[in-house]
Order: sequence, then structure tokens, then C-alpha cells
Amino acid sequence: MDGLQTLWASTALANFELGQIVMMLVGLGLLYLAIAKGFEPLLLLPIGFGAILANIPLAGFTEEGGLLYYIYHIGIGSGVFPLLIFMGVGAMTDFGALIANPKMLLLGAAAQFGIFATLFGAIILNLIPGFEFTLQDASAIAIIGGADGPTAIFLASKLSPDLLGAIAVAAYSYMALVPIIQPPIMKALTNEDERTIKMEQLRTVTKKEKILFPLAVLFLSAMFLPAAAPLVGMFCLGNLMKECGVVDRLSNTAQNELINIVTIFLGLAVGSKLSADKFLTVETLGILALGAVAFSIGTASGVLMAKVMAKFSKEPINPLLGAAGVSAVPMAARVVNKVGLEANPHNFLLMHAMGPNVAGVLGSAVAAGILLALVG
Repeated sequence: MDGLQTLWASTALANFELGQIVMMLVGLGLLYLAIAKGFEPLLLLPIGFGAILANIPLAGFTEEGGLLYYIYHIGIGSGVFPLLIFMGVGAMTDFGALIANPKMLLLGAAAQFGIFATLFGAIILNLIPGFEFTLQDASAIAIIGGADGPTAIFLASKLSPDLLGAIAVAAYSYMALVPIIQPPIMKALTNEDERTIKMEQLRTVTKKEKILFPLAVLFLSAMFLPAAAPLVGMFCLGNLMKECGVVDRLSNTAQNELINIVTIFLGLAVGSKLSADKFLTVETLGILALGAVAFSIGTASGVLMAKVMAKFSKEPINPLLGAAGVSAVPMAARVVNKVGLEANPHNFLLMHAMGPNVAGVLGSAVAAGILLALVG
């Protein structure tokens, strides 16, 4: 009889807690969104599966010596995984549209306003009983407004590791929901005539310009904001490998094999932080709400900046481009193109939207560097 009791006590069934069951259902929900709905499947699938593994009683995945424990501490605790992701994204990015039209940097910068608005929002939430965000917590939450998953993970791992799971899930969820969240805001802030504005053809960018651009960006970051240099530097390295044309093997590896392998482990590591004791709190609900507000403010501020620029620019500027200033590459640019085509079937804005879109990636990295320098 004692043997049967010992056997029963060693099963997961005898040790399940309600919170663990809830979090496993959350993991299954993420798998559903990834598989059935196609929402950011490359990350939501491993994150969801990691959440299930992390909440299996007695399995020891997240305890010292467990697989997810080592993946997290080696890859995210050290900050290595987000940086490798940035290198891969850089190798897949074409700065041509931004180089041809440098004014788009302003739209990428304006769309980061949501980050700093959310910083104050998180601090104000402390007035409500149940919320106890430190300045470091608020800074990590704020970066969700940039809709940049790797940057959010990088900053959260440095400033607020306990909130990493909620911040990462919020960041990638809102990235996946770009086609749903952005169009109503874009249409509310623009009229039909503004949405039909045609942009002038972009000039041809030379290979020399494309090679010098990442070097110039890295130099400026290193000189004026060294805290952002890790993110910006890896992004520029990936882009330089792509544009120089002499290391195709390295560029292809960064774009494919390397970023795919790192994405698997990054997702599992984030999922390992979706444990019941860390995630099922009132603070998590606050983070998810603030993330939605941050992303909406970022989209709106980008569109409003584009409207201001259109008033004073000699060349026509379609205000929809401002929505591409968030860092969700290339989803935000595609949404801008789609909304533009709805207003004018002959108005193709995709290449123009890539300018503020890649500027947004740099903008969120710079914003993360500023927050890290101020409160890190």
C-alpha cells in the first residue's frame, strides 16, 4: 500500500495546482493562435510549448539542472538570444528606402512616443491597490509600445526578469495583432483624401551608401548612446554582412539557420517564465492593458507626425506612413500598404513604408538604450 501511495505521489496528477492548469491552458491558447490563426507562429508556438513544459509538476524543467533553466540563463539571462535575433533581422533588412528618404527617421522616432507615455502610465498604475511597479519594471513594460519583441526581451531581462514572461507575451501578441489594431487608428486620424496621396518614386540607392549606412549608425550609437550599442551593433553587423556582398555564406546563415535555431530556444526560454506564480497576478493584467495602450499611442503619434510633415514638406507625404514607424517589421509596412490600396487601388506604399519601419527598429533600440542608461 505504501508503494502505491509513493507511486501516486510521484505522478503529476497528484501534484497539480489550479494555477499550473490555468497556465497550461494559456500555453495551449498560444499554440492555437500560432497554428490555427497564424499569429506570430515562429515565436508563439515555442513560447506556448515552453509554458506547458514549465508547468508540469515534478518535471523540473525550470529548476536548476533542468533544460529550460539552462536555456534561459545562457540565452536570455546573459542577453545573448535577443542580440543574435537582431543580427538575423539586420541581415534581412534593406535600408534602401530609409537612405533614399531620410525624413522617414522622424516617423520612426515619433512612433516611439508610446514607449515613454507608457512609462508614466505604469508609474501611475501604482496608485491602484495591487500594483507595485518599480521604475525598472515600468521601463521594461514601456518598451512593449515599440512592438519589438527582441528589444522587449532584452530590456526586461536586464531590468525586470520576473516580468519577462508577461512582457514578452504582450510584445509578441501585439506584434501579431498589428493588422487588427492599426487600421482603425489610421482611418480615424486621416481622411479619404489623405489616404489617397501618392508618394514620389524613390531614388536609386548605391551599394556604397548601403555599406556606409550601418557603419555610420553604429558610430553614432557608440558615441552618443553606448547603452544601445549592443542592439544597434548586432543589427548593423547583420546588415553589413548582407550589403557588402563578400560574405554571402555568413549572411545566409544569419538570415536562416542561425535565427531559426535561436528563435526556437528564445521561445522556449520565454515560455519557461510563464509559471503560475509569476504570471497569474493583477500586475500581468496591467501589463497587457498598458501594452495595448502603448502600441495604440505609438501608432497614433506616428500618423500625427506624418500629417505635420505633410503640411510642411514640398514632396507629398501620405500620413498613413506614420503607422509604419512602429518596429513590427514588415507587418506594419504591409498594413500601411493594404490600407493605402483600399483608398486607392493604384497607390502602392510598401517600399515607402519600409523606410519608417526600419527606422522604428532603430528607434526602439535607441529608446531601450535610453531607458537602460537612466534606470539600469
